[in-house]
Amino acid sequence: MDFMSLFLSVKRPPAAPPRESDEGGTVVLERKLQKTRPPKMYQVVMLNDDYTPMEFVVVVIQEFFGKDRAAATRIMLDIHQDGKGVCGVYPRDIAATKVEQVLEAARAAGHPLQCVSEPLQ
Repeated sequence: MDFMSLFLSVKRPPAAPPRESDEGGTVVLERKLQKTRPPKMYQVVMLNDDYTPMEFVVVVIQEFFGKDRAAATRIMLDIHQDGKGVCGVYPRDIAATKVEQVLEAARAAGHPLQCVSEPLQ
């Protein structure tokens, strides 16, 4: 017996007849509104170190966070001056992926650059 004949031989239960109300024979369906919350957002933060070249940080920000050169340079300067800089805000899974991409690129280039994701307050 092949799949199609097996599929056609399955008996389906009859569809339930529409219910009628006591008032005028009409059915009223109510839609329950479900309130969904937007996903919790996380910021991807790069941390300063004294060994990773500034140019490498700018290139990584451009490549993985889609920033133009000017924005990437501003973020790099925040990292350099403040000890850390926010590269972007994303849902948790995307933020974790961005962190892994940055860490892998830094490892491959032999730099100790650190990157973390933090929940947005």
